[in-house]
Amino acid sequence: MIVVTLAVLVLFAWAFITARAEPPSYDSGTNLLVTAVMVLVLLILASFVTLTASINEKYLNIKFGYGIFRKKFPLNEVVSVRSVKNHWYYGWGIRFWLWPKTWIYNVSGFDAVEIIMKNGKIYRVGTDDQSKLETAIKHNAHINLIYE
Repeated sequence: MIVVTLAVLVLFAWAFITARAEPPSYDSGTNLLVTAVMVLVLLILASFVTLTASINEKYLNIKFGYGIFRKKFPLNEVVSVRSVKNHWYYGWGIRFWLWPKTWIYNVSGFDAVEIIMKNGKIYRVGTDDQSKLETAIKHNAHINLIYE
C-alpha cells in the first residue's frame, strides 16, 4: 500500500507540474477541484497504509491508518479462529468476497486470521504475526481452536 500511495503521489505531482507549465489560457493551469480530488485520493490511500489490531477484554479492534476505517469484533461472539493464507487475487484494503462470503481487512501480504462469528459471518484480518493474533483472540474469547 505504501508503494501504491507513493506511485499515485508521483503521478499527481507530475500532472500538477504539467498543468502549471502550460501557457495561461481559460482551460489550462491547475484547477481547485482537481487539486482537491487529488488530495482526497491521497488521504484515502494513506489511510490504508497500516492496519492495527488490538484486543481488550471485550473486543478485537482493527483500524486502518489514522483511524477513519475501523471495525470492532465482540469476542463473546467469536466461534472459531484459525490462521489462513489469502489468495493473491483477494487484494488489499477492505474487500467482500461472495464465495465464501467473507469480509477481508488487509494491507499487505497474504497471511491472515480467519474469524467466524456466531451469526455465521466470516472475517479475515491480515497480519504479519498470525500465531500471536490467533492466540490472543483465542485466549480472550475463551474458545477452542480447531485446525482443519
